[in-house]
Amino acid sequence: MMSSLQLQLPEWFVAGGVAMWLLAVLSVVALATLLTKMLQFARLRPVASKQADALLESLERGDTPVVGDAGRSPVDQVVLSAWHNRAMDADSWEEDSLRRGREALEDMRGGLRTLEVISALSPLIGLLGTVFGMIGAFQALEAAGSQVDPSILSGGIWEALLTTAAGLTVAIPALAAFHWADRTIELCREKMQDRLARLKVQVRRQGAGQTRDSQAPARDQAPRRVAVGG
Repeated sequence: MMSSLQLQLPEWFVAGGVAMWLLAVLSVVALATLLTKMLQFARLRPVASKQADALLESLERGDTPVVGDAGRSPVDQVVLSAWHNRAMDADSWEEDSLRRGREALEDMRGGLRTLEVISALSPLIGLLGTVFGMIGAFQALEAAGSQVDPSILSGGIWEALLTTAAGLTVAIPALAAFHWADRTIELCREKMQDRLARLKVQVRRQGAGQTRDSQAPARDQAPRRVAVGG
């Protein structure tokens, strides 16, 4: 069974040896991780902020906001949660909002470390395979003695370079996928930070307005009491 499997594999893959098998495993893991992140981002829509923007626009106009469903967007969930918890004291409210934001971002970072490690290891594994292949080629050249055939050296070199090419083939897409996912999360973080800062301003403004309203009757009554007493 093993021999039939080997016969079905491409010649260049078999020539790469153990390094090719390791790179094949890493490529499968990288592809699975990328597909998982694509599905996750398609479900969460990290850079969407429809509900948060609607809430902030209502507050900035001075209207009474109508808060709908936050959906799955991390920005909407964190901002709307902060709005619902606005009755907390300022320090606790800010810390709770930041904590929820960090948790949402951390959930999206799952798998990024895998892509980063694969993009770093794949070229090294390919280079290691090339080094071993070159060693084998020069050993074959030495064994040939005085009857040196250039094809022995050239054949060994191209076989050795296959692992380097395979390593780069795995590493480049993995690195591109890592930077794409990392940049998407960074955009989500920036948008979340901006919306929370704008919400903080509106919450403080509302708090200041309520304080003035509660103090207004007392200011109105004070002159009247003074006038009557006089």
